[in-house]
Amino acid sequence: MDIEKSAEGGRLEITQADYQALSEFRYLIRRFLEFSQNAARTVGLQPRQHQALLAIKGYPGGGPVAIGDLAERLRIRHHSAVELVDRLCEAGLVERRHDKEDQRRVFLALTRQADDHLHRLSAVHLDELSRIEPMLTKVLSRRRE
Repeated sequence: MDIEKSAEGGRLEITQADYQALSEFRYLIRRFLEFSQNAARTVGLQPRQHQALLAIKGYPGGGPVAIGDLAERLRIRHHSAVELVDRLCEAGLVERRHDKEDQRRVFLALTRQADDHLHRLSAVHLDELSRIEPMLTKVLSRRRE
């Protein structure tokens, strides 16, 4: 999408309210990310580890997750995902499992310890989302007013 043009080809009309909505949205995202990072650290995880566990557990369709899938979901390079998975395996949070049909393919699975951490973290994250939902809804619905 051309950030300078509307669908009709003209310059977009951006109001002060639009700027405020965008600013508020970014602020709420940053607040949530800060909350998330702090919550991860309280259970002994680095924020990136928490993000990886959530990406594996919450993978669309619930299907098996390969390292390339994880890299895409975290928006990191493949080699960075390999390093992250190595650290998660060393910490006892993730296991590599070979595909039964193609032994060259490796999928990632959470351990019981990772599931426990993720369950606790997800509960507090859902509470936090419920708390900020009215603010997000207001920002996201600004065009419909």
